[in-house]
Amino acid sequence: METILGIAVGIGLSAACGFRVFVPLLIVNLAALSGQFHLSPEFAWIGTPYATIAFTTATIVEIFGYYILWFDHILDIVATPAAIIAGTVVTASMVTDMSPFLKWTLALIAGGGIAGLVQGTTVAFRAKSSVLTGGAGNPLISTLELVGSIMTALLAILVPILCIALIALLCFLYFAKSVG
Repeated sequence: METILGIAVGIGLSAACGFRVFVPLLIVNLAALSGQFHLSPEFAWIGTPYATIAFTTATIVEIFGYYILWFDHILDIVATPAAIIAGTVVTASMVTDMSPFLKWTLALIAGGGIAGLVQGTTVAFRAKSSVLTGGAGNPLISTLELVGSIMTALLAILVPILCIALIALLCFLYFAKSVG
């Protein structure tokens, strides 16, 4: 049961990485420092004070960077592969009691996949916003993405099964809209 919860938390945090790369990592860091989380031994570095400084700095830069109209598109180019990597790492850090091969396969496919899917969706949404509003709507999109990242990360930690259910529902609705 602990492995299943770890997978659920990892996938939920990976989805949050698709909205913002560093917000979920900072939340995991703070949860680990406060004793709420026990990370895999090879990922104990995520829960260190040095990581807090790094994740806080990166989070602040990322948040404010998305409010600069031309810079938000540059961040999207960098954030897409970074989100996939962060989603993979955060999923692997949550999974314990599993062989390394299975852990990394699951982390890459599920964690990196969901982070890439969410990130790709946000990039497409921001591009549509830029075309329709000339970039004036992008700060609203950035705010919604930030709130989405925080809420998804907190849900993943506090109620992981509900978080997975909501992610599955949103994916279903997105693909149903895309096909229909």
